[in-house]
Amino acid sequence: MHIVVPIKQVPQTSDVQMDKQTGTMIRSGSSSILNPLDIYALETALRIKEQCNGRVTVLTMGPESAVKVLKEAVAMGADAMVHLCDRAFAGSDTWATSRILAAAIRNIGPFDLILTGERATDGDTAQVGPAIASWLDLPVLSYVASIDEIDEPFVLVKRLVEEGYQQVRSELPLLMTVVKEIAIPRLPTLRGKKRAIEMQITRWNAENLGLEMQGIGLKGSPTKVVKIETPKVSRQCRMVKAERDEEIHDAVAQLIAFLDERELLGKGDVDHA
Repeated sequence: MHIVVPIKQVPQTSDVQMDKQTGTMIRSGSSSILNPLDIYALETALRIKEQCNGRVTVLTMGPESAVKVLKEAVAMGADAMVHLCDRAFAGSDTWATSRILAAAIRNIGPFDLILTGERATDGDTAQVGPAIASWLDLPVLSYVASIDEIDEPFVLVKRLVEEGYQQVRSELPLLMTVVKEIAIPRLPTLRGKKRAIEMQITRWNAENLGLEMQGIGLKGSPTKVVKIETPKVSRQCRMVKAERDEEIHDAVAQLIAFLDERELLGKGDVDHA
């Protein structure tokens, strides 16, 4: 079984900077990590690999620094890594990004399963995984919480939904997005890190993937960020202090009045107080 896992390098959540002119994220100069939610997809792929005697290919799109997350995935147990690197990819929205990743997966060759995290912590859209499936004309199982059975060519999974869980049986190949509860990720090993250093990286650009410039990057992105603002938190509050016993009754009355003004108390609550 061949499993493909798209992963992403994202900035630390405390180190996110945006370009106000282009509406895109500034990735240079910021400390970056492997998207925490992609780690669960990778761990799931590695467990299926061990169970089904399969292989795992990881791919990422980004600058040269993105190789770091590929090597981290190999250190955990992935078998091959693909780096999509081209200045023409810069500024791609979820539509263009998914198109590039889908083209790369076609280039990788026959596969049985694509596993992704539910979303990336920098964009938080949860669109890229299902969009990849759309480009490849594959079924999608989103928010998968457990894989109960794999018996090629079928898979039985449990999806996390609003009401609880939904059990679904589907035919391979397909794409799954997984949630955190699916597995506890393993740590990279010393032997794995050594293998990652020695492993050859496959690198592809837009020409290698047969992509036209008008369909990728900023030109190929139908969505644009037109304005960026930092939200201002404004709280209207009142401090009530009772430092002596005789002040407690007045403080409670003030608190009740404050809550009642905002219709946070029912009539029974006020009468009881």
